Amino acid sequence: MKIANRYIASIYLRMLWLCIGAFLAIYLVIHFLEKIGRFTAAHGAPGSIILYFLCKVPEVVVQVTPLAVLMATLLTLGLLAKSSEITAMRSCGMSLPRIVAPILGIALAASLLTFVLGEFIVPRSNERMKYIEEVQIAKKSPSTFFRQSNIWYREAFLILRAHLFDPPTSTLRGVTIWLMGPGMQPVKRIEADQAAFVNGGCLLKDVTCRDITAGGVTGTTTAKETPLPINLRVSDLKVIEKFSDDMGFFELRRYCKKLKRGGYNPVRYVAQMHSRISLPFSSLIMACLGIPFALRGGRSSGTAAGIGMSLGIGFSYFFTNAFVLSYGQTGVLPPLIAAWAANFIFAAAGVWLAMTVNR
Repeated sequence: MKIANRYIASIYLRMLWLCIGAFLAIYLVIHFLEKIGRFTAAHGAPGSIILYFLCKVPEVVVQVTPLAVLMATLLTLGLLAKSSEITAMRSCGMSLPRIVAPILGIALAASLLTFVLGEFIVPRSNERMKYIEEVQIAKKSPSTFFRQSNIWYREAFLILRAHLFDPPTSTLRGVTIWLMGPGMQPVKRIEADQAAFVNGGCLLKDVTCRDITAGGVTGTTTAKETPLPINLRVSDLKVIEKFSDDMGFFELRRYCKKLKRGGYNPVRYVAQMHSRISLPFSSLIMACLGIPFALRGGRSSGTAAGIGMSLGIGFSYFFTNAFVLSYGQTGVLPPLIAAWAANFIFAAAGVWLAMTVNR
């Protein structure tokens, strides 16, 4: 049994690496052709361009692994069936669950690995990739840190801190500004509930202004609205804005809690938070779904049929998942159900197909 497990696992791992490498190469070539014109026009350094595409690799691996697992499952079992090796294993007393156990084990390991990559590696590589693209290649200002929350910005005699940046409304919330005097000593502290971008700067709303001297605060004034001349622009924030797509599960959970404390509805981000766990396990679902398809084909299964079937099933899964998840983001469905619905649907289809396989 151990020899058979190692044999099946070795074939499956070779197929899996081949599929991941093929999808990765196709994705990077298309992305390279899309970006290279812009990079060369900006006179980007070759080293920065190469590093940009290297930082793209973890994200691509996470995205293509479920499809690669499905294709490797179909190709591996199709190859074993075509050479009558599955028939030989069955004649030796191995059951179908015993034959496919190494494939399911590797698929589970791939799911856990993609979760770890998506949680700890992809957000950092995407952050670095955006910095390379916008600062090192496009030569944009690096004044602001790459964060959607706790934003810091500095000019000659001004320091701004914002609790968070709201992309849909293009407003800063929880704004604190220090105006500096000679020797970088603070002379005024301005607090505002939010800041809207206008021509020539920002318009602060619900403002409290405190004058500061060596002896402490000398006066406090309030205003409904106050203009602030500043060179910060929405385009600068969009350069370094951290979208929810670049956040892992734990980071999204912290962000949702912060939105709740601020009185905002986080349902859109809650759905995406649950999807950070459901999507990695799509690799295991794809293996469960690919096994009965491959076994039903028997010796007639071919490479072209396996590739075509895996692409059809994979795109159907991702379309269904995106469709149902959109209902969770808008609050029509509970976020947890919307995030896991596609997994349950395709897992149920895999179980039904497995029960109808000719034993």
